[in-house]
Amino acid sequence: MMDQILPFSRNPFKKSFKELPEYNPVMPLVLYNTLNRQKEIFHPISPSEVKLYTCGPTVYDFAHIGNFRTYLFEDILRRWLASKYNVIQVMNITDVDDKTIRRSKEKGIPLHEYTHDYINFFFEDLLSLKIEPAEYYPRATDHIQEMVQIIQDLLEKKIAYQGEDKSIYYDVSKFPEYGKLAHIEVKELKSGARVSHDEYDKEEASDFALWKAWDKEDGNVFWETSLGKGRPGWHIECSAMSMKYLGHHFDIHTGGVDNIFPHHQNEIAQSEAHTGEKFVNYWLHAEHLIVEGKKMSKSLGNFYTVRDILKKGFSPLALRYFYVSSHYRSKLNFTLQGLQGAESSVHRIRDFILRLKSAHGASYPELPEVLNKAYQEFKEGMDDDLNTPRATAAVHESINHLNTPLEEKSISREQAQEVIQFFLHADKILGLNLDEILKESHIPQEIQKLISERESARKNKDYRKADEIRKALQEKHFIIEDTPSGPRVKRIESIS
Repeated sequence: MMDQILPFSRNPFKKSFKELPEYNPVMPLVLYNTLNRQKEIFHPISPSEVKLYTCGPTVYDFAHIGNFRTYLFEDILRRWLASKYNVIQVMNITDVDDKTIRRSKEKGIPLHEYTHDYINFFFEDLLSLKIEPAEYYPRATDHIQEMVQIIQDLLEKKIAYQGEDKSIYYDVSKFPEYGKLAHIEVKELKSGARVSHDEYDKEEASDFALWKAWDKEDGNVFWETSLGKGRPGWHIECSAMSMKYLGHHFDIHTGGVDNIFPHHQNEIAQSEAHTGEKFVNYWLHAEHLIVEGKKMSKSLGNFYTVRDILKKGFSPLALRYFYVSSHYRSKLNFTLQGLQGAESSVHRIRDFILRLKSAHGASYPELPEVLNKAYQEFKEGMDDDLNTPRATAAVHESINHLNTPLEEKSISREQAQEVIQFFLHADKILGLNLDEILKESHIPQEIQKLISERESARKNKDYRKADEIRKALQEKHFIIEDTPSGPRVKRIESIS
């Protein structure tokens, strides 16, 4: 059964970009398809619905910031697709494989108890980063029978065989198109060459395990099935779960570039050999995240989880913004300095929204042109293979253009609401929680009194007292900024 754990609801688009009067469509959505190594116009199988499979976590440990680079890319993809279509997303939970079994044995606790905590930790991190929930979160251990059925079919078709170790392997030589996703040469295959472990790095075509016969290394992790006593290989898990919830043929499959081979290549081979149909139309992959120019590794001391980042005092929204500041197909170099820059960018956007809330000036004649350009640039960026750097640039360009008229009180209250609407639409994709800071925040009378006293102190050139009042305001979670048009006060908002 599907195990839906997330305790929060989706925040659907109230109005999509395609419905906005300012939007003039100039290009369709194009996505880079790993299968063909090129950008392609996206054509869903159904005109109104997209079926999306996103490779989820292997719950043997905390997911690290490299994993979440991929999960965040998948969230952006989902959000943008949701502005155009109904989206059915599946994200699997790998709760049985070589790693989970090994770790649970090391801890001396049953597999399901060991993985349970890390499943919960994963969903807590999803919540922290404001990643919208999928429709389904199937666990591998809940879908053993579906895997067995596929393997039995492959055995009957003589595409799979039983090895000397009693495990069942996929014969890659029986699938002529093996290697088409990873673009590897199958001609180098040595007859009978097999790999029994779930993950392997070398780009060599080898028969891989579909079902692993029980041995003492697996302890009490096994299932008694028609295939014998054992457990599934990693690759068959995703084929079984994706096809159960999305059908034999669906629109998009995603993951990190490290999934291309062997995992996704093997998924294609076993799924298409089983059904006789094309498995997936579009394959999208996020590039690696490195740290300070090096591969992330615990041995190098540059390994971070989301929780590690929060312990350093950063907001989860800063990490989210850091991810979207780079294109998902570009290698992303993580640095604490870069994260500080992302934090500043988030504060800049949120501060601009707060200032718009109190706008009450004259009408700004150039606003329609500024907003039209912002909508257009954002939309075109997202439609161009989810070009989030271009989309976020559109947001900041609008701030750059409107900062001066806002300071000079040349934007009316009604126009400020139009600008706010643009930011809210953009935030449906960026996910920076801008709607939270638009909630009415009443400034208490005691705070207003302190502001008035500070202004009097400044006029009397009693700067010491003015500074003391500023500090008192900060202690009460209010900050005051002195601008040419007078003091501006705002409540210190939490962006976590």
